[in-house]
Amino acid sequence: MSHIPPSEYLINRELGILEFNRRVLAQAEDETTPLLERLRFLCITSSNMDEFFEIRVAGLKEQMRLSPQHTGIDGLTARQVYKEVAKVAHALVARQYQLLNDEVLPALAQEGIRFHRRTHWTPEQADWIREFFFNDLMPVLTPIGLDPAHPFPNVLNKSLNFAVELAGKDAFGRSSGKAVVQAPRSLPRVIQLPKEIAGCEHGFVFLSSIIHAHVGELFAGMQVQGCYQFRVTRNSDLFIDDEENKNLREQLQGELPHRHFGDAVRLEVADNCSEDMKAFLLQQFHLTRDDLYQVRGPVNLVRLMNVPDRVERPDLKFAPFTPGLPPQLAQQEDLFKAISAGDILLHHPFQTFQPVIDFIRQAAEDPNVLAIRQTVYRTGTDSELMRHLIKAAQRGKEVTVVVELLARFDEEANINWAEKLEAAGAHVIYGVVGHKTHAKMALVVRREEGRLKRYAHLGTGNYHARTARLYTDFGLLTCQPELCQDMNDVFQQITGLGDAGEHTYLWQSPFTLHPNIVKAIRHETERAKNGEKAVIVAKMNALLEPKVIAALYEASQAGVQIDLVVRAVCALRPGIPGVSENIRVLSILGRFLEHHRVFYFWNGGAEDIYLASADWMDRNFFRRIETCFPVLDPKLKKRVINEGIKPYLKDNTKAWEMQPDGSYKKRARRGRAFEAQAFLLNLLTAKS
Repeated sequence: MSHIPPSEYLINRELGILEFNRRVLAQAEDETTPLLERLRFLCITSSNMDEFFEIRVAGLKEQMRLSPQHTGIDGLTARQVYKEVAKVAHALVARQYQLLNDEVLPALAQEGIRFHRRTHWTPEQADWIREFFFNDLMPVLTPIGLDPAHPFPNVLNKSLNFAVELAGKDAFGRSSGKAVVQAPRSLPRVIQLPKEIAGCEHGFVFLSSIIHAHVGELFAGMQVQGCYQFRVTRNSDLFIDDEENKNLREQLQGELPHRHFGDAVRLEVADNCSEDMKAFLLQQFHLTRDDLYQVRGPVNLVRLMNVPDRVERPDLKFAPFTPGLPPQLAQQEDLFKAISAGDILLHHPFQTFQPVIDFIRQAAEDPNVLAIRQTVYRTGTDSELMRHLIKAAQRGKEVTVVVELLARFDEEANINWAEKLEAAGAHVIYGVVGHKTHAKMALVVRREEGRLKRYAHLGTGNYHARTARLYTDFGLLTCQPELCQDMNDVFQQITGLGDAGEHTYLWQSPFTLHPNIVKAIRHETERAKNGEKAVIVAKMNALLEPKVIAALYEASQAGVQIDLVVRAVCALRPGIPGVSENIRVLSILGRFLEHHRVFYFWNGGAEDIYLASADWMDRNFFRRIETCFPVLDPKLKKRVINEGIKPYLKDNTKAWEMQPDGSYKKRARRGRAFEAQAFLLNLLTAKS
């Protein structure tokens, strides 16, 4: 096989993402999922689809405009992909709202959690809602009648709006017949009614229902013929000119506001929207019928995400848990002593993220610590870890933080942290232009007995305490000298200028990670050709890079047994006779977002284990700074195998098996039910 597989052996990325979102939606369909969590999964599906349109569909539209004849590695033009995407996306959205209206909302109502529709309000509810409208909504609503003096307003990305059809003339004799009402983002999209008014334990009303019911109050003397909620999704990719860029932060700060007003890529309207208004809105946003999504319910479904948190019904949610603590840390609070005694593996969210925060806190407070270096990709707007870095800088320690300003949708938070760090006296580096810094690493330099010693944390996930309770990730605390030296060299590459150099243990993008992954795959291939046992297991979020896929196909043909656990999109087709019959692809979806990257190579029984910040995608290999590191301690290596590989290969409850055509089927259950995440919760969390 050539270095790049034939197009018929590759799955299109956009269609693969939609297949992933089908599997997310299936969590909401699953009646064994707690009811409020089913609602949450519906919202997660909406959030995923928003980003899909903002980035992937927006990219397809750009390709259709700029290079319509160009085909991707799957052999399809952008227009061909877009047509298929539109068909699949419309079906997925229709199923989503069918599930909301026909199953989830009725089931919630039976549990005393009701969303009151305006056609069913009691007189008491109508009075309360009317008062709420006049006191809390009407003062902040601005109706815009459309005429030559009031052109169609600039509608914010993903904002809630109402298109109103009117009859009659206003005070100035105007009668354009159309108006727009924009709902300020500060307004809640779901309003909770007092219990005595709701008539149930938890009663809610959609903001859209309240505005629909009282929109006539905004147009005195005119008759409302129709009121239709709508929402437009816009291209949210940021344009940063690498050649013209003199100051990345300044250019990014100038670009961020434009994200709200990029080119429209999708229009969502209520299912009762008139044909005339649909045509009018499509014309305003320069969209076609393929871009129109009519929905039976709120167009901004993602804004229901906080409803489960507002309802005190533990019986309708996932059971709470207390993350566990590795035994080495249970007996030793001094992290530097604990790490000196041996490497420590953390498995989130089953084990607590607190030791990572404590690592930076103790470094900030310890007078013997001279320097701290850390990468930051996503950390959140309220980060205890970042506050410790700021305190360390204020105490005069040498603090260097590589802040990735182009972490999508976290740009503003990262700019704010960068400014605070600089104000405290830290060195803030914005990485390398053209290469996002996606590596997760922290390095501490400490004076001990007259010499300097390095301590380090390496991880597969972000330094984000909240997502560390939601995402599965591994983290390693170590003082292994060669590994720490490798990390120091990477930091020097980023902050200074110079050659890549050779590392003892680290594989690094964009230099050595891709060739070393391909080399390891080919090493197993050669062993298989020689009649030896050969096994590859890789767990990641996405697999797209064609040369790695080609190497895996060659390995399969040689007889290597390959198991891939790929949460989201996988371009490789498993099970093709003569090509990939020795490859199995699983996708695990459950309570937690599967996020760790684990690579296993049998290597003649040595069982090499690597953990990484990188997926097997072009961007991770060639356009990002990533790290991949071996697990050297035999006990910890065994832990990774027993916690990060074996349970996922055994899962027959939350596992989906990829078919050769790119579709997925729920894995057939043989024998007793086994769920990887439930097993790990039982194994690693704190026992009460």
